[in-house]
Amino acid sequence: MTDRPIDSVIPAVVSSGGLKIRGDSRAAMRRPPLPLARLAPTRDGSTVYGLATLDVHGRVADRAVMTALGWAPGLRLSIRESGGLIIVDPRGVFQVTKEGHVRLPAVVRQWCGLTAGNRVLLAADPKAGRLVLHPPASLDVVARVHDGAFAGGES
Repeated sequence: MTDRPIDSVIPAVVSSGGLKIRGDSRAAMRRPPLPLARLAPTRDGSTVYGLATLDVHGRVADRAVMTALGWAPGLRLSIRESGGLIIVDPRGVFQVTKEGHVRLPAVVRQWCGLTAGNRVLLAADPKAGRLVLHPPASLDVVARVHDGAFAGGES
């Protein structure tokens, strides 16, 4: 047996100077990796997400979300519906419960078609001090839009 590489299996690499290089010497000629295509937009990383189940008393909670917002029991909250979403801000008539939950008023739950056991997406914006709850109906709309774009080949 011979230790000489077979030319047809390991082709010669020609450097810019026309010099043929074989074997381990090719490591010196490596190029940096090619850039990858970006598949999704980048995010600023400030929004904190959570998923919570609405209990029979209309309460939702996610420890990471509440910690990111810095909301403690007793904090006064404003809770309103806007475009099918539930917007929660400090300085209102409602309060964070002693357990650290946000209790949604019955009228808000009715506006959004929420019942006990529904899961909601919580999106906290610590910079703005705001919590946005996305009920299942609003998530269905987003899913249909993206599913339609995917099926139609649009982006």
